[in-house]
Amino acid sequence: MDKKPMVGCAVMLMKGNKVLLGKRHNNPEKSDSLLHGEGTWTMPGGGMNFHENPKDCARREAREETGIEVGDFDLISVTNDKVHDAHFVTPGFKCTDFSGEAKIMEPDEIVEWKWFSFDEIPDNLFFPTRKIIENYRNNNILHGDD
Repeated sequence: MDKKPMVGCAVMLMKGNKVLLGKRHNNPEKSDSLLHGEGTWTMPGGGMNFHENPKDCARREAREETGIEVGDFDLISVTNDKVHDAHFVTPGFKCTDFSGEAKIMEPDEIVEWKWFSFDEIPDNLFFPTRKIIENYRNNNILHGDD
């Protein structure tokens, strides 16, 4: 069977000048990352279901992972994320319209949620998250390596 790209949606939740990131579990079997993101910081997000649209996926994933209800948001990034055994196209959305506080809803996958200003973002970012932040900061939709 031929491998095919999948779609994973991410939400850059912003409160003032801070972005919400979650620390993935260090154990690869628990981090639930086909792109091998164990131990890295990531935005809320995940794989799109069959017949689901990207915005609905982003809302669902944010709610499932953080308990936050996402309101209106905009597309800020599209990345092409590949490792040796997986390939995702990742639409990234920026959202400042949300309600609720981040909670650890999936403790086997994400062990902590934390707000970071752009000048204190951790070095060990999940690479699709890094690309989305770079796209946002450079005002580009498509990442330079794609």
